Amino acid sequence: MTTELTGQIERITFFNEENNYTVCRIRVKGERNLVTIVGNIINPTPGEILKIQGQWSDHSKFGSQFIVDNYQTYVPATELGIRKYLGSGLIKGVGPVMANRIVKKFGKESLNIIENNISELSNIPGLGKKRILMIKKAWVEQKEIRNVMLFLQSHEVSAGYAAKIFKHYGDNAIEVVINNPYKLADDVSGIGFIIADKIAAKLGIDKDSILRIQAGVLFALRSLSNDGHVCYPYEDLVYKAQELLGTEKDNIIAAIDLARKNKTIVIEQASKDPDSCRNVFLSQYFYSEQGIASRLHSIKNQVSSIRKVDSKKAVAWVQEQLTIKLATMQKKAVEKALDEKLLVITGGPGTGKTTIINAIIKIYKKLDIKILLSAPTGRAAKKMNEATWHTATTIHRMLKYSMTKAGFEKDEKNPLKCDLLIVDEASMIDTYLMYQLLKAVPDFCSIIFVGDVNQLPSVGAGNVLNDIITSGMFSVVELDTIFRQARKSLIVVNAHKINKGEFPIIKTSGKSDFFFIQREKPEEVVHTITELAKTRIKQKFGFDPIKDIQVLTPMHRGLAGSANLNIELQKVLNKEKKGVERGGRHYRINDKVMQIRNNYDKIVFNGDIGTIDQINYDKQKVTILYHSRQVEYDFSDLDEIIHAYAVSIHKSQGSEYPVVIIPVVTQHYILLQRNLIYTAVTRGKKLVVLVGTKKALAMAINTEKSDIRHTGLKERLACFDKEASLK
Repeated sequence: MTTELTGQIERITFFNEENNYTVCRIRVKGERNLVTIVGNIINPTPGEILKIQGQWSDHSKFGSQFIVDNYQTYVPATELGIRKYLGSGLIKGVGPVMANRIVKKFGKESLNIIENNISELSNIPGLGKKRILMIKKAWVEQKEIRNVMLFLQSHEVSAGYAAKIFKHYGDNAIEVVINNPYKLADDVSGIGFIIADKIAAKLGIDKDSILRIQAGVLFALRSLSNDGHVCYPYEDLVYKAQELLGTEKDNIIAAIDLARKNKTIVIEQASKDPDSCRNVFLSQYFYSEQGIASRLHSIKNQVSSIRKVDSKKAVAWVQEQLTIKLATMQKKAVEKALDEKLLVITGGPGTGKTTIINAIIKIYKKLDIKILLSAPTGRAAKKMNEATWHTATTIHRMLKYSMTKAGFEKDEKNPLKCDLLIVDEASMIDTYLMYQLLKAVPDFCSIIFVGDVNQLPSVGAGNVLNDIITSGMFSVVELDTIFRQARKSLIVVNAHKINKGEFPIIKTSGKSDFFFIQREKPEEVVHTITELAKTRIKQKFGFDPIKDIQVLTPMHRGLAGSANLNIELQKVLNKEKKGVERGGRHYRINDKVMQIRNNYDKIVFNGDIGTIDQINYDKQKVTILYHSRQVEYDFSDLDEIIHAYAVSIHKSQGSEYPVVIIPVVTQHYILLQRNLIYTAVTRGKKLVVLVGTKKALAMAINTEKSDIRHTGLKERLACFDKEASLK
């Protein structure tokens, strides 16, 4: 039976921005106790008045609840309600303290003053012109956002995206959505084709519309690029698009042809064989891949700016200078670094890559040339800097991203000033970033790529280092000998055993830096990991639970996935109460967090780990500390970060942690493969602990790389016409 209630929101117990699901407590006139209401409510705000239609329900765990079917909202009329309403964080510039001052001055007229005569706020101490303008802007925006929210909710879109949509399009938001909802997928981060397609269906756009099908084809290609593919076979793409869109094959073919004519995609024969399949590229990746091939050949074939030296004499000299004796393959690597214009050095942990880099730098410094060191991530650059005592920067910083240019300052017109470029962790570099890097390298420069080709390939599209190596067009030195000092570490020994498909050595007694803890059930694995992170490792080894310990997991979902592990680890590692709820996550001060997409405006990149330092409810901003640098986020931008007590193994590439804990359970069987476990183990510097079952570990070790990435770079490099160059 439908009942009607009217009450004022006292507090929000739970709010999910993804679907507006709300649990809150309201004060209803005539009711002694607060009433719990449950339903989908847009942006619920303490102090707000709700007129609700719904039914009473008895929950087995939570007791009596009122289930909301429909509701209307009204601004509060009492001073207490207005104080709560303004102090809730609804409006930037007004927090609890300022809300009290405003209500103390204007009482029940406070909201009317803000709406119609906001200049009156200047009579309140602490409110200057600048802050009043901020409040005015936020008040207007809040009204507009609510209009957008109401419109989107009527088309089954969550309120969590409304602020982003409004921030991007402003007053034109609703107009853009009506005219072409698929534009949202291209313009607004976090909104993909699936959400845009739901809006389009509600707006009456036909499922066979060319607008929809073309957007779907591009979405399919972007999804495939997110899985690492630079291109995809034509027929397979048509099949995937049909599955996604539920339309006729001819419609898909027509949409692909239109996208080709619009130059958003490129179709290319896989090889010179006319019977070979055709590959479909997003234009960005096609031209990036072409550009990589062109630049690598140009650099390789141009005369070096570095004067030639006797490489054998140089190797003898550097051994004396560094008081070391290089092994045979190390000598070969150093000699080739002096003789070759472009060199790849690859090898696992403990094989002497750092020693080689130091020897090369020592020799080239003697020649008085300009040397640059770089790596794809901040942690990898820091590690390189510490190992070589030579300044190293991330590739993004080295290329100097410009907000005004919306691209890198360093390119073919404004190249890097260097004679030698050494790039570490090169297996992490994706197709797009490699092209941007090579564009900025002058032809006379020599390049040395250093990396471990057996690790997971880049998070972004491509398998660039592997394609360069397997093309056979460039000099490669592969290091496979573990040095005596490194052999003392079971982390190093077991990493190599895993890479060879062998089960690791597990010691049950004595000192070790590698442990395996047998736990059968996922809940036991989770409990053990939280115990290890909170107390056991600190008590036995003295490592800091937050700064030193990193949990790496194959998957996001499941009990032993990163999502649940972050919830459990946050409970035991961060007792701070002050926080903000966004997208179903509760972010607290001192939380360990990770950036999950490149943000060039903030100069923060995918995989960067930081700590929440401040939360400002007045300004609705969170300040995160990244390597002593403070970066501000609006509350609406918090979908760019995730908790980082536990992160995926893919996200850990290029990083090194004192302690790594890895859950290994059969529930992760889809992703259990050799290079995944190998990558995770090689991230640990001083201690690695695996928790799970030997069966799951054996499954991973016995499963070789199964995720083939479709790229054209290897073939492009092997048959590249040296006279052709990309203009």
